Amino acid sequence: MDIKDYIRTIVDFPHEGILFRDVTTLFADARGFRMAVDRMLHPYAGRRIDKVAGLEARGFILGGAVAHQLGCGFVPVRKKGKLPAATISESYTLEYGEAVVEVHDDAIQPGETVLIVDDLLATGGTAEAGIRLVERLGGNILGCAFIIDLPDLGGRKRLESLGMDVYALCSFEGL
Repeated sequence: MDIKDYIRTIVDFPHEGILFRDVTTLFADARGFRMAVDRMLHPYAGRRIDKVAGLEARGFILGGAVAHQLGCGFVPVRKKGKLPAATISESYTLEYGEAVVEVHDDAIQPGETVLIVDDLLATGGTAEAGIRLVERLGGNILGCAFIIDLPDLGGRKRLESLGMDVYALCSFEGL
């Protein structure tokens, strides 16, 4: 089976006209989950990575597994108000408004190499906010890795215009 075979599509969620790509079915299958983590690591084999930054929320699941395999630290990029210590924040625009993500202000040291991980790249807003947080802390971003790219929404182009290396295991056309 290929990665796409493990991903369930839910029609009209969360709004009519949306085809929601549900990776929980991928995570629930031991072989599929292992394949996804291994393939996400592949382009970065042999490269020094100090931290993996996982974007809330499914990026935590992937990021933790990727960090474990790499033997490096994991940094959660969370929604505002969810982290207990001092944080820095970054706001970004969503299709339906604005949101804010945060990271602990001591989570990444200047000069550390960071891989950003999430399940899905759509418009790129969340990923860009994560990139800005890592850069503000002095981290060097090696790349951004995703399970799914939705190319019609322009996220890849947005991140590449920031100079980011973008890697996705598969893509789906449409919304």
